[in-house]
Amino acid sequence: MLFHLFHDILSQYDALSWLRVFRYPSMRILAAAITALLLSFLIGPWFIDRLRSGQIGQQIRDDGPEGHKKKAGTPTMGGALILFCWVVSTLLWCDLTNRFVLLALFVSVCFGAIGFADDYAKVTRRNTKGVSGKLRLALEFAVAAGAMTYLFTSDMMSPALRTELQLPFTNFYEVSPTLSAWLYVVFGSFIVVGTANAVNLTDGLDGLAIGPSIINAGTFMVFAYIAGVETTIITEGGKETIAQYLHVAHIPGTVELAVFCAALFGAGVGFLWYNTYPASVFMGDVGSLSLGGGIGMLAVLTKNELVLARVGGLFLIEALSVIIQVGSFKTRGKRVFKMAPIHHHFELKGWEEPKIIVRFWLVSGVLALAALGTLKLR
Repeated sequence: MLFHLFHDILSQYDALSWLRVFRYPSMRILAAAITALLLSFLIGPWFIDRLRSGQIGQQIRDDGPEGHKKKAGTPTMGGALILFCWVVSTLLWCDLTNRFVLLALFVSVCFGAIGFADDYAKVTRRNTKGVSGKLRLALEFAVAAGAMTYLFTSDMMSPALRTELQLPFTNFYEVSPTLSAWLYVVFGSFIVVGTANAVNLTDGLDGLAIGPSIINAGTFMVFAYIAGVETTIITEGGKETIAQYLHVAHIPGTVELAVFCAALFGAGVGFLWYNTYPASVFMGDVGSLSLGGGIGMLAVLTKNELVLARVGGLFLIEALSVIIQVGSFKTRGKRVFKMAPIHHHFELKGWEEPKIIVRFWLVSGVLALAALGTLKLR
């Protein structure tokens, strides 16, 4: 909205021509992050008070760590604050004619709505059982599959790029494998749904999920900018876009996703102010599912589906710990970890909660740096 106001309308007046600076994505990236952050600080205290007065408190599972019982009643569904600030900032600073942004925003909001329904059911029933797992997964796959189908039936991305995978440490133009269109729709849907539920599993300690989500947002901001920016540089082979120079997929239009990522980054930092240990509010499924859905879509839209395993490596580790635990118990009758997801394993080993959180953040940061390293190591 502000992008169109400043660039298309007000900048036509000579006295306001300086507003044309907002046509540059780099300026709007900064503006989106600051806007989402300030919105979080402005409405956060009021929002948390409303949750507290409405007795929207966290329900603690009976089989969880003993130390978590003291957290019962802490306001939950705080992810609605993240989603609100993220969406408002995106609408203000993104080019709303850009379908990459609209598609990512659609999936994020829909997954947030599914998470909201799950949280609301838990709060009203006063237990940890919300919407049934099968129904929730069905809704998630329906949204993701719809988004993937639109991506492949529209002209958003060139046919040569739609079904190709970008392999880390390789030249995209030489060795990128190709999938059939409908196989990729299924694959892309699994990426989005899997990421959403992996973030959801990670959300078990104060600030544990939002920290890596912020790191993921910053990393994909770089990927989206590089993939979409039209700026050319002079190389030995002549003029090349930055994406061509780095041998990654050049996808016109994805530069606007960098603004989307910046809004997510700012909203995440603002929420962390309230969610850091000891948390004043929990994000709930409305936050974790919208964050995961958005991150999954960023991976698909920037052709970093496989790199996501590194950028979001912490989420992958958390999800795998649950899969391994359940598989081991069903096949061998034995548990691999003291409790899954794996952050609970370290809790039961005697690690203090802040130590687990900070160390997991560090792991996520190192993995993100390794993912950024793939841009040059090819």
